[in-house]
Amino acid sequence: MRGSVLDFDPRSGSGIISGGDGVRYTFKGVDVQNNFEKIRAGVNVDFEAVEDQATAIYPVAPSAGQVGEKSKVAAGLLALFLGGLGIHKFYLGQTTAGIIMLLVSVLGAILLFIPTFIVGIIAFIEGIIYLTKSDEDFYQTYEVGKKAWF
Repeated sequence: MRGSVLDFDPRSGSGIISGGDGVRYTFKGVDVQNNFEKIRAGVNVDFEAVEDQATAIYPVAPSAGQVGEKSKVAAGLLALFLGGLGIHKFYLGQTTAGIIMLLVSVLGAILLFIPTFIVGIIAFIEGIIYLTKSDEDFYQTYEVGKKAWF
């Protein structure tokens, strides 16, 4: 059966999977068959259901059409061309980071555009990072992990 990890606590070694059938299954880290380090909330998995327990859990990469809601190409291009305004942050749902970049850029005019230039460089670097990541890494880092900077 296919499903998605809702929660996983590596300290206790237990978690919850939402199965494709709408049922929630508990699991233990020892039931993860490979790539244990990839198990975290949002990861798609294939597993066997035994009553309310998930066993024989395998992390699977989402198919090309299921990678995520946000396009890494769109985020990368926004960062490269409008990044100084933080538009790429708003696109990724990182409102606080977007507001910070926007304010620094606009208020940077007071300080001879030096802060604006610095924010533009940061955005350019982020755009390159977005475009060079694999679809799975982009999804895990920026959609699941909600990483805001670099």
